[in-house]
Amino acid sequence: MSEFTKTAALMKRGTDFLGSKYAILCGAMSWVSERNLVSAISNAGGFGVIACGAMTPDLLDTEIAETRKLTDKPFGVNLITMHPDLMDLIGVCAKHGVGHVVLAGGIPPKGSVEAIKAFGAKVIVFAPTLALAKKLLRSGGDALVIEGMEAGGHIGPVSTSVLAQEFLPSLSEDHLVFVAGGIGRGEAIAGYLEMGAVGVQLGTRFACAAESIAHPNFKKAFFRASARDAVASVQVDPRLPVIPVRALKNKGTEAFTSKQREVAGLLDTEGLEMAEAQLQIEHYWAGALRRAVIDGDIENGSLMAGQSVGMVKEEEPAAAIVSSLMEESEAALTRR
Repeated sequence: MSEFTKTAALMKRGTDFLGSKYAILCGAMSWVSERNLVSAISNAGGFGVIACGAMTPDLLDTEIAETRKLTDKPFGVNLITMHPDLMDLIGVCAKHGVGHVVLAGGIPPKGSVEAIKAFGAKVIVFAPTLALAKKLLRSGGDALVIEGMEAGGHIGPVSTSVLAQEFLPSLSEDHLVFVAGGIGRGEAIAGYLEMGAVGVQLGTRFACAAESIAHPNFKKAFFRASARDAVASVQVDPRLPVIPVRALKNKGTEAFTSKQREVAGLLDTEGLEMAEAQLQIEHYWAGALRRAVIDGDIENGSLMAGQSVGMVKEEEPAAAIVSSLMEESEAALTRR
């Protein structure tokens, strides 16, 4: 890493933890963060993360095995905490000796963190508030990702820059903190590293990598979009605490509003349990995302994208993206 000396020094705690050349994680994007993109990012020196999403244990088993055929570098697996087969999915990770498991989508259920640590893996958690971050780190989380509302997919209500100012001074000395949300260039990476982050996570910038299996229509939609085209969904019923999702505005974003009304109606008329209602919403997103990413239906599918989408202008190999991010960070730090 001698070519990026200053950036490498600030990333060292992150790279030691991940086992990768650079402390640049790929955000887990359902249907996108699969074997091809994950292996390409890891081979480029970053840290690829398989998006388990709504996969069954058998599908995850195959995905990890196929990823291993494409890279001998470290990569992780992202599991959704509300997945009904979470413990079985953890068992699949144990079978393959996965070194890092990312738990996303809510507070990890009882026993899940312990089950992951039992086979020697590191646990990476998300937290929207400082108090919860401290609790999760006390409860076995080995590293934390703070993700601002600029990110694509499921988001919280606070911007990345504010979260970084709040979390990093309190946590960075004793804990490993990665920053995510709205990062599209290396200058931003340099700034967060200087504030105490040990690395960063990017999703949108990698979604249109040459190795991404996303449909050409999906990628073209990203190339045409500006930051203001990536909008957050709205909650239509206070009883249904749906986590907002940021995506490019299309008929699919309007359909999601209708889906919320439909599920809220089921809460009234059929006594639907809240957990099942939220699961129906998750299944909706999985299907809508597949329509856009795999089938290329960019009108009715979900074009999940962060506000950094305006910086994605062309298809590039993952290695070129990682290299440019490191070069930009190094140049920024050198100018200081």
